[in-house]
Amino acid sequence: MKQFICYLRQRKKTIAWLLICGGIALFLCYLYEVPQEAAGYALVLCALIGTGFAAFDYGGNRRRLATLSWLNGQLEQLQEHLPPARDNLEEAYQELALSLQRSRLSERAEAAARRSDMLEYYTMWAHQIKTPIAALDLLLQSDEELSRPQVEEQLFRIREYVEMVLTYLRMEHMSSDLVLRRQELDPIVRAAVKKYARAFIHRRLRLSYEPLPGKVVTDEKWLQFVLEQVLSNALKYTKAGTISIYMEAAYPCRLVIADTGAGIRPEDLPRVFERGFTGQNGRVDKNATGLGLYLCRRIMTKLSHEIGITSAKGQGTQVWLDLETAEIEFE
Repeated sequence: MKQFICYLRQRKKTIAWLLICGGIALFLCYLYEVPQEAAGYALVLCALIGTGFAAFDYGGNRRRLATLSWLNGQLEQLQEHLPPARDNLEEAYQELALSLQRSRLSERAEAAARRSDMLEYYTMWAHQIKTPIAALDLLLQSDEELSRPQVEEQLFRIREYVEMVLTYLRMEHMSSDLVLRRQELDPIVRAAVKKYARAFIHRRLRLSYEPLPGKVVTDEKWLQFVLEQVLSNALKYTKAGTISIYMEAAYPCRLVIADTGAGIRPEDLPRVFERGFTGQNGRVDKNATGLGLYLCRRIMTKLSHEIGITSAKGQGTQVWLDLETAEIEFE
C-alpha cells in the first residue's frame, strides 16, 4: 500500500490533468446537451482504459523499483542490469549514477591497494625490527657483562625502524606537512651526519666532509630523513674506507654522498628505487627490506627534487641529490 501511495504521489500532476480534462469534457457535453447515456458510456470507457494503462504503468514501476533495490547492493553489476532510461532526464540520472559507481569502485580499489601495501610493509618492518630486539635479548641472557656500545647500537637500530614506520605513515598526508623555505644546506647535512657519528666510530670509517655553501628551497625535516637513509645505506654496505659528502662542481645544487663500499650490480641499478627490491646486496644482508630508497624517491619527488645513483660492483656507490627547485612557492 505504501508503494502504491508513493506511485500516486509521483503521478499526481498527470492525475490532476486528466481530472481537469474530464471535467472540461463533461461541461462541454452539458452545454451541447449531449445525451447523458452517451456521455456516461464515454466516461466509463475512458475510465476503464485509464485504469488499464495505470495498472500496466504501476506494474512496470514496481519491477523497476525492485531492480533498483537489488542493484543497490550489487554496485559492480549496475551498468549491466540498469533498466533502460525512459527519457532524457532519467538517462542523465543514470549517467550520474554510473559515474558515481565508477568513482566508488576506483576508490575501493585504491583503498584495497593501500591496505595491501600497508600489510606488506608492516610484515617486512616486523621482520626487520625483530633482529635488534633478539640481539638485545641475547645480550641480556648472556653471562658476560653488558657492553654499552653494543646495547646502544641495537637501541639505535630500533629507533631507526620506528622513525621509518612513522615516516611511512605520514607519507599519505605529506603534502599538508610540507614547510618549504629557503635555508642553509650545511646545518641539515650536519644534523644527519651527527646522528650517525657513533656508527662511523664503531665501524672505523673515515668521513670526508667540508662545510657546504649555499641555500636550497626544501623542507628540512623530510630532506634530513632522506640524507639519513642514504647515510645508513652507505654505512651498512661499507666495511672499510671512506664516506664522502660534497657538492658536485658541474651542478651547483647537486649534493653527492659517495662511499667505497660493496657497490651495486649493473642489472640491479634500474630497480633500486622500487618498493621491496633489495638486489644482490639485500640477499647478503638478510635485514634489508628495500624500503629506504623507495621512501627517498617518493619524498624527493614531493619536494620537487631528484635523486639518482651511480655505482659499480666492488667500486663503491655515489648517491646524488639534485636540490634545484623550480616554480615553487616558499616562505
